[in-house]
Amino acid sequence: MSTLVLAGARLPGTGRSVDLVIVDGRVAEIAPRAEASVSAPAGAERVELDGRFVVPGLHDRHVHLSQWAMVSRRLDLAGAESAAAAAALVGDAVARGETEVAGFGYRDALWPDAPSADLLDGASGDVPVVLVAADLHACWLNRAAARRHGVELPADGILREQACFALVRELDEVADDVLDAWVAEASVRAAARGVVGVVDYEMRWNRDDWARRARGGGMPLRVAFGVYPQHLDRAIAEGLRTGEVVEGTGGKVTVGGAKVITDGSLNTRTAWCFDPYPGLEGHAHPAGLATVPHEELVPLMRRAHAAGLAPAVHAIGDRANARVLDAFEAVGCRGSIEHAQLLRRDDVARFARLGVVASVQPEHAMDDRDVADRYWAGRTDRAFMLAELQAAGVELALGSDAPVAPLDPWVAMAAAVGRARDGREPWHPEQAIDVRAALPASTNGAGAEVRSGGVADLAVLELDPYGASVEELRTMPVAATFLAGVATHSTFTA
Repeated sequence: MSTLVLAGARLPGTGRSVDLVIVDGRVAEIAPRAEASVSAPAGAERVELDGRFVVPGLHDRHVHLSQWAMVSRRLDLAGAESAAAAAALVGDAVARGETEVAGFGYRDALWPDAPSADLLDGASGDVPVVLVAADLHACWLNRAAARRHGVELPADGILREQACFALVRELDEVADDVLDAWVAEASVRAAARGVVGVVDYEMRWNRDDWARRARGGGMPLRVAFGVYPQHLDRAIAEGLRTGEVVEGTGGKVTVGGAKVITDGSLNTRTAWCFDPYPGLEGHAHPAGLATVPHEELVPLMRRAHAAGLAPAVHAIGDRANARVLDAFEAVGCRGSIEHAQLLRRDDVARFARLGVVASVQPEHAMDDRDVADRYWAGRTDRAFMLAELQAAGVELALGSDAPVAPLDPWVAMAAAVGRARDGREPWHPEQAIDVRAALPASTNGAGAEVRSGGVADLAVLELDPYGASVEELRTMPVAATFLAGVATHSTFTA
């Protein structure tokens, strides 16, 4: 039996000083300061927290971890304010001797000029170039990359939705040992932000990847992996069920939901809406598009549900969200809608009535506010409706969609609470939620307070989150993270 005493901890919002006794990875006792020492066995490990605050460990409920791990190794396009500027960054990379260029992070919805294959060719010549948009729903290629990957390139050089996803999966095909090392680095960075678990929605067959990593030892996170339609038959044949632990992973790897993507994204102007996007009149899909028709979605969700896999359905536009709620009602099951960015007010009540979780990414509101003001003009009071969802009794689950936003729950909580960033005025502050709601929405059901009997997945903070400013939340200093009582991050010594 192993025993750890976290001495001199404080619980947020109370200032109360306590000792936590952790026995075999669970919180066995929370006692007033020094009293717990009486019940702890002689020789128990003791860590002095010196008044630091302890909360349940944090979870990011929506990530693409392999892609997040790759971002730091790709050309950063986040600062490009035009197609010409992005092409210039590519030209600089080619001039440095790069023989192929993979970039990430461009946002073209507000660019003053349009991307084109010709523009990218002029900057890159015969060097293959693939630039992935920040929202992951589009990628911009030159003709050399199109030839390499065997794709037919539109005049603007941009692949959208399924064509983009297929190409990104090819980019993600690196050797297991290389990818595992990158993911391990990203996991350590996540642990340093108090993260103990993620829901990973990579499009690959992720069960074997995560089982291999867990069995290799040292994995600092719990991971639930999603199953996409292309892998649903295999998942059902192997008897995978949402919530079940994958054998041999020490309880760290579990089966997640059955992921379905039903529309596009705001920045790519493919999120499926009731109203058309300004400037897209005459386009094939002026109001975005449904990537899975309703008559296919219902049987797909029904089949997943019958096999024990909870549907986790991507919907961003208000029309997509309405149709996905229709599908949940038709199937008669629970699950989650991933993103839920633009909603009709009547559909907020339907989330609550149907028991559908709103898996939301608050930092997207900060990234997308200007794009939404332009393309969802007159409707942004219905965008990222966290306060109304919470008031209706809908379960909120906060995440990042990393690499779309940083894998950092404190960033998500700050966006949910403050609705502001970079010194700007809050955007629709009426949709902000309190930190007392944001914190439990970030702990995967563990609530806002550490409780006796629970698994000792913990984050130790330098500040009381309930008294922190929005900026302090965003940059919250994390002193330590524990996974089942084992330190996965620490800034101090025992």
